[in-house]
Amino acid sequence: MPGTQLTVTLDGGGVADAQAVVKALEGAFGAPDRLPADEDATVRTATFSADPAGAAPGGGEGGGRLSAPVTVTVQGTPESVRRASETLARAFTAHDEGTAPGDQEQERQLRLEP
Repeated sequence: MPGTQLTVTLDGGGVADAQAVVKALEGAFGAPDRLPADEDATVRTATFSADPAGAAPGGGEGGGRLSAPVTVTVQGTPESVRRASETLARAFTAHDEGTAPGDQEQERQLRLEP
């Protein structure tokens, strides 16, 4: 799947919570374009390459704890969205809030609890 991307949008919590979620995904997707860092933002984003070259096999368990609930929207190929959802469910307490299906691209929203 080279050339495809996974976009992650995070709403709620602080910068440390957003960074914990992004760190959890690094095991499955490699490093993001950058870590969320804007303290004043209400919505934070990160983009990953869906090509897991350099990603640790089966990673995602070390995301850390959340201080507040975080709503995460993952968008990309169906396979990337599935992998991201499974990775986040292993790393955090996750509640599936719904999916917008498509044959080329999919979107899923999860609510992660502390």
